[in-house]
Amino acid sequence: MAAPIPGDTVPGAAAAADGDSALGEATRLVLASLEDDKAEDIVAIDIRGKSSVADMLIVASGRSQRHVGAIAEHVMQKLKEAGTAQVRVEGLPHCDWVLVDAGDVIVHIFRPEVRGFYNIEKIWMHEPAAARA
Repeated sequence: MAAPIPGDTVPGAAAAADGDSALGEATRLVLASLEDDKAEDIVAIDIRGKSSVADMLIVASGRSQRHVGAIAEHVMQKLKEAGTAQVRVEGLPHCDWVLVDAGDVIVHIFRPEVRGFYNIEKIWMHEPAAARA
């Protein structure tokens, strides 16, 4: 795995996920799937307290559209096999940016150029001014 960017990245996310066994299991499952499929620049961000939509945001890159699509398909398959009731997906036809929504865990898989353009990690890892003071 390539070096993750600073912040609540893969090691911190795994530790944060230990407090909630269901969240931890889904997060570990997704991270293992991404690792197995050779996803690049994997970043997991604990967004509990920042968003009511999900608890964990995972961002990764694939080398091509085909790689992005395969990674997304495998993540969805493993989540469904693990018993995640409803897994939704957006972006599979083009595979530039695929979003896999597994409830408390949201996974974004990008081609590197698209990931660089949107830079969503920066949005979610940014600390509010009050927290920095």
